[in-house]
Amino acid sequence: MSETPISPLRVRMLEDMRVRKFREPTQKDYIRHVKSFSIFLGRSLATATPEDLRRYQVHQSREGVQPSTMNSAVSALRFFFRVTLDRPEMCRHVTQVREERKLPVVLSKEEVRQLLEAAPGVKYKVALSVAYGAGLRVSEIANLKVSDIDSKRMLLRIEQGKGKKDRYALLSPRLLVILRDYWSVAKPTIWLFPGRDPLKPITTRQLHRVVRKTAEAIGINKRVSPHVLRHSFATHLYEQGTDIRTIQVLLGHSKLDTTQRYAHVAANVLREVTSPLDLLTSLRPEKDPPK
Repeated sequence: MSETPISPLRVRMLEDMRVRKFREPTQKDYIRHVKSFSIFLGRSLATATPEDLRRYQVHQSREGVQPSTMNSAVSALRFFFRVTLDRPEMCRHVTQVREERKLPVVLSKEEVRQLLEAAPGVKYKVALSVAYGAGLRVSEIANLKVSDIDSKRMLLRIEQGKGKKDRYALLSPRLLVILRDYWSVAKPTIWLFPGRDPLKPITTRQLHRVVRKTAEAIGINKRVSPHVLRHSFATHLYEQGTDIRTIQVLLGHSKLDTTQRYAHVAANVLREVTSPLDLLTSLRPEKDPPK
């Protein structure tokens, strides 16, 4: 059975992305979005017009496509037309969609403890401990190497994180002990958390699945993912009095605005505020309300 041939435009786009060192997940997302537009168009992408792009975004909106997905498609299509097709004038005809800013889901410290204890097997317990103890993104956890642990400087090296930036993350004394105990048992060689194939790292999908199932098994009624542990790390640091700019550096945020949202979910900050209702002492309910 012959394989479906890959179109020359797809090959060219893949080459363009590889030259620019796009990560493999980004390449797959871009190809998927351009393919979706191609199916909608129903003819050669080289013949696409500004009106076609407008119609496509109207179609996405009517179909209830989430703003984040629409914006991801915008990035893919802009790259495709600007770089691969060399038609930069088309880029201004796809519009970024305003996304709702939602507060992050945060676990209590007790919920974090329960989640870490209930994780199935030492590898997952340690991986989730790294997520919470260092505030890493799930992709950063999956791609950690044994050589990234700098015990002398008490740092974790994050290689080519979000935005293709290298950075250092916090390595606490307790996390170092956990990692050393893990190494003595698992003996990882290259990847700190190898996948089913030891020559490859664990997949982010595996980590997502384990976190979700573990949270469900212990009755945490929140939408839990590995990123929630990162949110919890940042929020708990803020509640402990850590400066917001320090948290920004630890998380690897390029903008302080992104970090400041954790101030809005810090429980101790909210508890310290006295509601004006509490000052209305004359509004106490009567012991014997009239019949």
